[in-house]
Amino acid sequence: MALRKSEMENITPLPSGYTLRRPTSDDLEAVTDLINACSIDEYGLPDITAGDLRSDWQQPGFDLATDAWAVLAPQGQIIAYADLIKEHGHFFAFVRTHPAHIGQGMATALLGLAEARAGERENELPPEGPHIIRAFTTGVNQSGQRLLEQRGYRAIRYFWQMKITLTDAPPIPAWPAGTVVRTLAPGEDMQPIHQVVDEAFRDHWEPEPIDFTEWEQRWRERAGFDPSLWFIALDGTEIAGVALCRYRVRVAWVGQLAVRRPWRKQGLGLALLQHAFSEFYRRGEREIGLGVDAQNLTGATRLYEKAGMRVFKQYDTYEKPLRSTMKEQA
Repeated sequence: MALRKSEMENITPLPSGYTLRRPTSDDLEAVTDLINACSIDEYGLPDITAGDLRSDWQQPGFDLATDAWAVLAPQGQIIAYADLIKEHGHFFAFVRTHPAHIGQGMATALLGLAEARAGERENELPPEGPHIIRAFTTGVNQSGQRLLEQRGYRAIRYFWQMKITLTDAPPIPAWPAGTVVRTLAPGEDMQPIHQVVDEAFRDHWEPEPIDFTEWEQRWRERAGFDPSLWFIALDGTEIAGVALCRYRVRVAWVGQLAVRRPWRKQGLGLALLQHAFSEFYRRGEREIGLGVDAQNLTGATRLYEKAGMRVFKQYDTYEKPLRSTMKEQA
């Protein structure tokens, strides 16, 4: 798919022989491989599956024909990619360049295109503002950090991926009195679980209601979805907390751990985590990971450290006002 004339006029020039075009659904595997090549170069591990990326491309409001870009090397392979997604009331620019092609201006050009597209879509944001665009880079990507800072972004938040390596069976969970745990039954209505997650995550940074339909679709269609890895802690007939686990790029993963306020500080979060560890251990897994806001207000990082998990990857979130907001402030 061709770029619009306005985009071609404003793009930072690419090196000779490199070309820019829209990605299509046929590029799914190539873009997945590119993103994973970057992750492997930085931390030694792949980061996503094609199913994960397909889920992102299918988000409401996202269109490959207007909100994504790919740079091709002279030999024709995709060596850089960017997209712009609207979530939580802000725009989020995602830019990745293959390690062998860093330093040639691809990231600068793609980030500029994402910023320009965010400006075109600014009327989609709540009128009360603030209207901002965000981007992230990993904690070891110094060139990415410099680019964002040079373009006026500032670091605002840090997120960790943590993991535990099990050499022995995990401790037996100490459940709060009266608590029982079960798994999700095949075909079971997921709405009560969604309500628990939505309620628990209201205490996180920038809470926003989680749309059930979108949440359910992303879970059910995501690679590695397995109802027998969804652990539901019950106090009588009420759901007190959940640990929703899966395989993420073939890695055992705790996708969402949520404990409702009345059941916090009773050891339920640790019990759910250890229960998940035990099931993965039974299945032969020895490394288990999860993602967490490093400045989490509910004490999640302390809980994970108590369970024996350690940080192995960091993502740095940056933001800056959109151009119209900056004009208003001037």
